[in-house]
Parts: sequence; C-alpha cells; structure tokens
Amino acid sequence: MLIAVASKDGKEINQHFGHAERFLIYDVEGDEALLVDEKKVERYCSYDADHPLRAHILKAIAEALDGCRAVVCAQIGQSPQMEMERLGLDTFVADGAIKPTLLELAKVL
Repeated sequence: MLIAVASKDGKEINQHFGHAERFLIYDVEGDEALLVDEKKVERYCSYDADHPLRAHILKAIAEALDGCRAVVCAQIGQSPQMEMERLGLDTFVADGAIKPTLLELAKVL
C-alpha cells in the first residue's frame, strides 16, 4: 500500500501538512517500507484573498497523491483534514522515524 509522508529531512515525520511542498511516497508491505516516489505540490498554507479556503490546492494535492491510501504528517488543520478525507485520502498525525511509524500504521489500515 502506498502512503504519503510530509517530512523536512526524509528521515522523520516532522512537517505540517500545510507547509509541505513535497510528499515522500512509501510502499508499505509486510515488514518493509520503501521510498518509491516524491510528489511536489503547491504549499497549502499560502494566503490567497480570492480563495481563502484554498480548496483548489487541496484538490491538486489529492490528485498528486492519487493511489496513496493515506497521508501522514506532523500536524494538519481540521478543514484540510476533512477535505482530504472527502477527496479519498485518510490523514494521520504522527511524529518520529518514518519507516517504523509507517509499519505500525499499516497494521491498522
């Protein structure tokens, strides 16, 4: 299963969803979590007076992460979380090393 991760350094889950300009895509199967891709996205937390909810950015992020079962980040606001889930992506807040966290998460997905 594919899981997207917001990470500043590629080692830890340590980035807020809205600050991410890329998501690392991991394929998690059994006891392995392998980095298979990186998706660059427009940063959600950006001011846009014409589009204060920035739904168009959330839609573009969901499209970029097509095929992923979930998104894991250090923090996410309630509105973007609800919209991502409406668009078909489960969201999880976590911190710590990416691979062990994804292996644990995969057990409940």
